[in-house]
Amino acid sequence: MGLIKAGTGALGSVLADQWKEFFSCDALSNDVLVAKGTKTISGRSSNTKGNDNVISNGSGIIVADGQCMMIVEQGKVVEVCAEPGQFTYDNSIAPTIFSGHLGESIMATFKEIGKRFTYGGDAAADQRVYYFNTKELMDNKFGTPSPILFRVVDHNIKLDLDVSLRCSGLYSYRITDPLLFYTNVSGNVEREYRREEIDSQLKTEFISALQPALAKISELQIRPSALPAHAEELSAAMNDVLTQKWAEKRGISVVSVAMNPITLTEEYENMIRQAQGAAIYRDASMAGAAMTAATADAMRSAAENPNGAFMGYMGMGMAQQAGGVDTQALYEMGQRQAKEVAPHASPQATTGGWICPDCQMDNSGNFCSNCGKAKPATSVAKFCSNCGWQVTDPSSPPKFCPECGTAF
Repeated sequence: MGLIKAGTGALGSVLADQWKEFFSCDALSNDVLVAKGTKTISGRSSNTKGNDNVISNGSGIIVADGQCMMIVEQGKVVEVCAEPGQFTYDNSIAPTIFSGHLGESIMATFKEIGKRFTYGGDAAADQRVYYFNTKELMDNKFGTPSPILFRVVDHNIKLDLDVSLRCSGLYSYRITDPLLFYTNVSGNVEREYRREEIDSQLKTEFISALQPALAKISELQIRPSALPAHAEELSAAMNDVLTQKWAEKRGISVVSVAMNPITLTEEYENMIRQAQGAAIYRDASMAGAAMTAATADAMRSAAENPNGAFMGYMGMGMAQQAGGVDTQALYEMGQRQAKEVAPHASPQATTGGWICPDCQMDNSGNFCSNCGKAKPATSVAKFCSNCGWQVTDPSSPPKFCPECGTAF
């Protein structure tokens, strides 16, 4: 009885699997990373008793935008397709009389019946269609549970300081290599592989990668307050740090990072503000202006105190002397700094003289007293600068314009 049952089971299962299948997958939500393909079976379909894990030769598989289709046969990936459209599987180990040459298909079908008979009537094959969600998966929240270090570098004020900051925001990622994701993450799932199964691991690794990524950003001299405006640089830095863990191992890449305003501790905020404020007085003129303003405030305060005005003025003078530098000295220092920064002007010739174009020597004769170069020929005006009258003889122009009297 067992052999008869195995024979009838083998015959029935092979005949049930003769129909070609049509696989498809509805749009994958952001919560589903991998879904097993399902056969399209309507109420009028006769393909209702076939094995779900058998794909008949010549079956059609639909691939939509934002999806990557993968066929796993006997535990091994045999086909991958990410191009939208219909894919026809014509290399199956499950023969059908509805595909290929009829004679060859019938012979292959009888061989399959004999093979299934040895397995008790069941199919000795496992074929599955998986769909991978290749869309950008957004709205992944992150936040630093404790402050992390960030190096603040500002060469303008010679500031190099490690500060502690907290940051939070959102990041998005995408499955860029479905084969790696299947091999190392999802595996041969029964129905779906959902996002919640891996999100906690990704979030922890993302926060751990923030420290080295922010270190790369600090090398660009980007201030903490400007980090939200440099999302692209931060995304690139995060991918550099996570390449080995995410891209090369799991086939995942960071797409974008959006950060909320950065918050520093009050201690570091005050420290940076004081350093920036003190850097203003590196300019002696600004220091002199600040001292002048402070002196004016002190004079107003002394004037408002009728009993101690004289003592107030004396104290103000003693404070200026104790500082060692007065306001006038600071202004003079600022003028010297401005002269040092200003570009050197070209030498100007004295009245009636000329400047040698070779050695820049000031001369009054026809030859340079330093290098002996002849005096350059003086250009003669050919037009009146006032009325535009043209000189008829440039070699001997008149001293005054005959039309308007303007001197040449």
